[in-house]
Amino acid sequence: MQDSEHPREPAALVDAEAHSAGFRQVREARRLELVEDYVELIADLIGDGGEARQVDIAARLGVAQPTVAKMLKRLAEDGLVQQRPYRGVFLTEAGRTLAAEARERHRIVESFLLALGVSPDVARCDAEGIEHHVSRETLEAFRRFTAARTAA
Repeated sequence: MQDSEHPREPAALVDAEAHSAGFRQVREARRLELVEDYVELIADLIGDGGEARQVDIAARLGVAQPTVAKMLKRLAEDGLVQQRPYRGVFLTEAGRTLAAEARERHRIVESFLLALGVSPDVARCDAEGIEHHVSRETLEAFRRFTAARTAA
């Protein structure tokens, strides 16, 4: 336990390349986070009601419809969605693949948190943020941990 009379020694800095690699990973995760949230939500809306409408996306994300329209344009340019007049938004094959990958990461992280004893509501919310920033190696460790706990 640390007190003011015995401060803890500062940790040594990692080398510059390792340090910058970590920041690059975080920036890339942030860049993809919103894209993944959109395609995952669109997939969920289509799965639930057969379509994803801009108004429903805006309501679920808590943003204005013009914000959604701008993002949908970007997703269409990236080849992840198709917009059909008077019919809503549909995922392309690439969009469906990205949504499935994001959903699986979410499932693994949420299962891991539940296995640690985190309450279901908190695990669901926390997994929403963690899923975008976890490395493949860490995600695989979460999966193995959870599988071992359920097998026991």
